[in-house]
Amino acid sequence: MADPYSTLGVAKNASEAEIKSAYRKLAKELHPDRNKENPKASEKFSDVTKAYDLLSDKEKRAQFDRGEIDAEGNPAMPFGFGGGGGFRGDPRGGPQGGFGGFGGEGADFGDIFEGLFGGRGGGGGFGFGGGRSAPPQKGANVAYRLSVSFVDAATQAMQRITLADGKTIDLKLPAGVETGTQMRLAGKGQPGPGGNGDGIVTISVKDHPFYERDGDNIRLDLPITLNEAVKGAKIKVPTVDGPVMLSIPAGSSSGKVMRLKGKGFSSKGGGRGDQLVRLMVDIPSGDTALEKALEGWTDTRPVRADLGV
Repeated sequence: MADPYSTLGVAKNASEAEIKSAYRKLAKELHPDRNKENPKASEKFSDVTKAYDLLSDKEKRAQFDRGEIDAEGNPAMPFGFGGGGGFRGDPRGGPQGGFGGFGGEGADFGDIFEGLFGGRGGGGGFGFGGGRSAPPQKGANVAYRLSVSFVDAATQAMQRITLADGKTIDLKLPAGVETGTQMRLAGKGQPGPGGNGDGIVTISVKDHPFYERDGDNIRLDLPITLNEAVKGAKIKVPTVDGPVMLSIPAGSSSGKVMRLKGKGFSSKGGGRGDQLVRLMVDIPSGDTALEKALEGWTDTRPVRADLGV
């Protein structure tokens, strides 16, 4: 980090009020929430915050002004060069048998650093200049896999999952769930010094024997009889929410698509998709009564004219 005074744009004799005012102005301009498209602003915001942390602390500011610590708050000369504590050369070649003038026999450098810098930092490091130590780490995340039925995924049915500790919890599937969707279970991972990690649930949606997903819609090929197609009928149709009645118009052909509103998958944007029902006229094979009924009748329409044949 550059000189903290330059970072904040203030003079070295600036008052506490001037430093605070400069920080507030820069922090407002550079805050990440206002600069989501500018990653450099986030870096500058961090530098400005570090500079203010140092200059707003009277003791650290005085140490920096005296050249005892650098802009990061670390000692400028940690081993006391120029005093009795340097790493002195041995006139016979190689380093002398002491470290910084302290005899080399059984010297406890940890105690030396503790006296110089006010104690060891977290994780066995040294708390140079009173700098902030890294926060304790959380425990590891735990991965779970959850296989759900097509119908449950479409209707966001509650799912029960057994955790690594043997406990069970009920989960509501998110809207728009699909294979590969992940759910985060806060605090359901491994324990650690900074708290538990999370549980990460990866979802797999099973295929269905007659439904097919199309975005938020569901497609279904629905067999109907010849007389239902010719005369029209009200028939029962399966949906993920249970059977519903559907009116088939008279004279319906195979391939005609009918729409059942709101019978598809829950959408991420709210609401639900539809169920698209494609009618498939099922002609019986070897039905003598049907063959006899059609004797003397021929459909002479040019049904393949659009195909050029």
